[in-house]
Amino acid sequence: MSNRTFTMIKPDAFSKGHTGAILDKIIKAGFRIEAMKLTKLSAEKAGEFYAIHAARPFYGELVEFMSSGPIVAAILEKENAVADFRQLIGATDPAKADAGTIRKLYAASVGENAIHGSDSDENAKIESDFFFNMLERI
Repeated sequence: MSNRTFTMIKPDAFSKGHTGAILDKIIKAGFRIEAMKLTKLSAEKAGEFYAIHAARPFYGELVEFMSSGPIVAAILEKENAVADFRQLIGATDPAKADAGTIRKLYAASVGENAIHGSDSDENAKIESDFFFNMLERI
């Protein structure tokens, strides 16, 4: 169990102006933002980040969507960070997400689900390192 996780506010939530409300919800849930940046993924970088899904039928759409606009990438810190954050964001399908979760509040669909959250301690490290190097961290 780690005390760090990675998140990314996706282009749909950013373009709809939900970034501030999402960050506020994250902070009020007890997470500390260790590093954060606003950036835009190229199709190449989005493809690299989601390479694990390359064989899946939705991969092309995912890469196109994730490179369609700005994202906010962040490393979050809290005890039991990965599990607590997964609970805070809710199910991938916002129709199945619990009331009050970020996806229930701000996601439009399974494809445009507002936010990414690491699914394991190992992936949290890999995903954090993809977006941030040690010199960029506080």
